[in-house]
Amino acid sequence: MFHMDKTQPIAHAAKDDTGNWRAPHDLADHLRCVGQLAADFAKDFGADWAHLAGRWHDLGKYRPRFQHYIRQVSGFEADAHIKGETGKAPHSTAGAILATDRFGVAGRVLAYLIAGHHAGLSDWFGGLDARLDLPASRAELDESLAQNPPAELLDAGDFKPDLRAVPGGKDGFALWVRMLFSALVDADFLDTERYMDADKFAERNTWPALTELAPRFDTHMAELARTAARTPVNALRAEILAQCVAAGALAPGLFSLTVPTGGGKTLSGMAFALEHARRHGKRRVIHVIPYTSIIEQTADIFRRIFGDAVIEHHSNAESEPGQETSASRLACENWDAPIVVTTNVQFFESLFASRTSRCRKLHNLVDAVVILDEAQLLPPDFLQPILDVLNLLTRHYGVTVVLSTATQPALATRAYFDARQNLRGLDGVREIIKDPDALYQKLDRVNVRLPADWQAPTDWPTLAEELARHDSVLAIVNRRADARELWEQMPGGTLHLSALMCGAHRSRLIEAIKLRLKAGIPTRVVSTQLVEAGVDVDFPVVYRALAGLDSIAQAAGRCNREGRLQGKGEVVVFVPPKPAPPGLLQQGENACRHVLHGVADAPLARARFAAYFERLYSGCKLDQHAICDALFMAHGKLPADSLAVSFRTAAEKFRLIADEDRVPIVVKYRGTDGGDDSIDKWLNALRKEGPQRWLMRKLQRYTVTLHRAQAMTLLNHCDIEEILPGLFVQVSDWLYDPVTGLNPDGMPLNSRSTIV
Repeated sequence: MFHMDKTQPIAHAAKDDTGNWRAPHDLADHLRCVGQLAADFAKDFGADWAHLAGRWHDLGKYRPRFQHYIRQVSGFEADAHIKGETGKAPHSTAGAILATDRFGVAGRVLAYLIAGHHAGLSDWFGGLDARLDLPASRAELDESLAQNPPAELLDAGDFKPDLRAVPGGKDGFALWVRMLFSALVDADFLDTERYMDADKFAERNTWPALTELAPRFDTHMAELARTAARTPVNALRAEILAQCVAAGALAPGLFSLTVPTGGGKTLSGMAFALEHARRHGKRRVIHVIPYTSIIEQTADIFRRIFGDAVIEHHSNAESEPGQETSASRLACENWDAPIVVTTNVQFFESLFASRTSRCRKLHNLVDAVVILDEAQLLPPDFLQPILDVLNLLTRHYGVTVVLSTATQPALATRAYFDARQNLRGLDGVREIIKDPDALYQKLDRVNVRLPADWQAPTDWPTLAEELARHDSVLAIVNRRADARELWEQMPGGTLHLSALMCGAHRSRLIEAIKLRLKAGIPTRVVSTQLVEAGVDVDFPVVYRALAGLDSIAQAAGRCNREGRLQGKGEVVVFVPPKPAPPGLLQQGENACRHVLHGVADAPLARARFAAYFERLYSGCKLDQHAICDALFMAHGKLPADSLAVSFRTAAEKFRLIADEDRVPIVVKYRGTDGGDDSIDKWLNALRKEGPQRWLMRKLQRYTVTLHRAQAMTLLNHCDIEEILPGLFVQVSDWLYDPVTGLNPDGMPLNSRSTIV
C-alpha cells in the first residue's frame, strides 16, 4: 500500500483494484507534461500559447482547499469545480486571472482556455468577465501562489503575446481560440489518462501512417479491377479513379469532385486523399457524411480495406451536454486515427463547439484531407458560418477540402443589391474531373418521369398498387412515418428501410438487398432518403417522392446503377399525400418545382443544379441563427481588441438538427435469427466498466434516436431505461420490430414482411 505524502501537491488521486491508494499524480509533473503536450499539438498555430495554458491550467490545485479535497475522495472527480457542491474545490480560475494580470487584454486568450478546460469555453459578457471579477476567484489565485508553486511553472520566459499573428485575423480569432482549447483539453485528458489507466494510454499512438495504408488501398483497387465486369460503367469508374490519383499532386486547398451517382466517388475520393497525403505530408483523411443513418456503409467499406485504422464517429452514443462525467470525457474521441468517418453534425458542430469533449479533436484537423461527401446537403440555414470556417481551415491550418457530389451546390461568392443576401463563398475551388459534362452524358442511364400535375398528390394505397406491378422496385419517401405508412400498404415480402432501424440492422438489410438484386430475386423496398447516400443498390425502377432536385438526382443514382439494363432505367417522381412541413424540405420542393416547371426533357441535366441551388439559397437566411455575429470580436461599439466572443452562445445556436431535442436509445437487435448476442455483451460491459471509447464505438451500431417526448413516454411505460445520463436502453423485448425497427409509439407491430 502506498502512503501518501501529505505535503506533496497532487493533481489526481486514485485507488487500485485492491482498494489501496496508488502513488498520486504529482501536480507539478502534470502541469509540465500538459504544457509540453499542448505545445506539441499546437506547434503549427500557437505552441507558446498552448504551452503556457498547459502549465497554468491547474494552478488552482495548489490551494490547500483543493489538496484537502483530493485526499478525501476515493478516485478522480473531474467535475469537482463544475457542480458547486459543498466541499468541492474550484481550481480553474487561478491560472486565468494570472494570465490577465501578466498580459492584460491579450491574457484573455489564455483565460478562455484555462477557465474553460473542464466546463467549456464561456461567453465573455455575462460569463468569463464576471467570473474573473469575483473576489473568490482572486482568492483562488492568492491562495495558490501562497503555496509557492515551482518558479519555473510561473515563469512565462520570453513569451510576448502577439495578436497580429492570429490565423485569419479578427475573423479567424474564434476558431484559433477553439484550436488552442483543443490542444489544451486533449493534452489534459491524455496526461490524466496516463495516470489513471496506463494500459489504455499505452494503446494510443499505435496507428499506422497514411503512407503505410496506401499499399493496402492499391491492392484492394487492383483486385476490384481484376474481378470487375468489363462494362462501360466500370471503364468510366477506372477513368475517374485515374483522374483522382493524378489530381492528388495538385497544391493543397479547395477541390470539387463532380461525378454522377454510381461513378465510384467514395473510393476515388479516397484515392485522391491518399495520393495528396503522400505528396504533401497530410496526416489523416476525414470522410464526412450527411446522415448518421448511412455512416455505417462507408465505414464498412473502408474497414474492409484498412482494418482497425478506421474510426467511425457520430453522436448517437455520446452523453448529453451538461451530463458529462470524467469517465465519459476520457471516452470521447480525439480523432487521432489516420482515417475518420464521421457525420456533418459531428464535424461542423465540433468546429463551433464550446464543450471540452466536442472541441478535443479539433487540433487533429491540421494537415488533414477532409472529404465532404454529398456536399449539396450542407444546411442552408448555417451555410455562411460553415463556408467561413472551411475557408479558415484551408488558408491557415493546412486542410485540404474536397466537395464530393453528383450535384454541386452553388457555393461561390455572390453579391446582390440587397447585401443581406450576399454570400462569402468558397472561391478558387478546383475541379478534379477534367470534363464533368462529358462524364454525365456517358453515365446517363435513366429516364425521369415527372408528375403530370405538380399539385395532385398520390395516396399511399394507389401508389402501393402501382409499385406492386413491378417485381423489383425501390420507393423513396421523405419521412420515417411515410415509410411505415407506405410499407403497411404493400404486399407481403416488401422490405422496409429507415433510421428507426439501428445501424447493425440497416447494414445487414442493405447487404441482403444487394445479394437479392444480384441474384435476380424480386425485391420491393420502401425506404427513407437514407438510401440516397453511400448505398450502392441497383434497381430497374425507382419511385421518388417530390423533394429537392438534388434528392431526385440521388434517387436516380439507385436506378440502373451498373448500366446492365437493355435500355434505360425508369425513375418516377410523385407528389406524396402529405405536403412537406415548413422548413428545408418544403423549400427544396418549391425550388425544384420552380426549376423544372415546363421542362420536357432531361430534368437532371447538370446545368440545372446551379439554378436550383441559387433558388434554394435565395429563399433562406444563410446565417439564420446569427452565428457569425456571436463569434465576431467587435460587439456594438466595442473595439475588436476587447477579444469579447460569445463562444457558448454560438455553440448553443449551432445545432444542425432542427429538432435538437433528440435522445439516443440503444436497441437490442440480435441479428437475422435472433442468435447474435453481441449487444448483450456490450451492454453488460457498459454496466460493469462504464463508458469506454471502444465500447461507445460498438454501441453506435445499435443506436436509434427519438424525439425526447417519445423517449420520455417509453421511459414512463418502462419500455426503456436510462443506463447512463442521457443514454437509454431498450427494456421491452417487443419494442424493436425485426423488420421495421424501433416502434416510437410503444405498441407491438405485426411483422408481415420478410425478416432479413
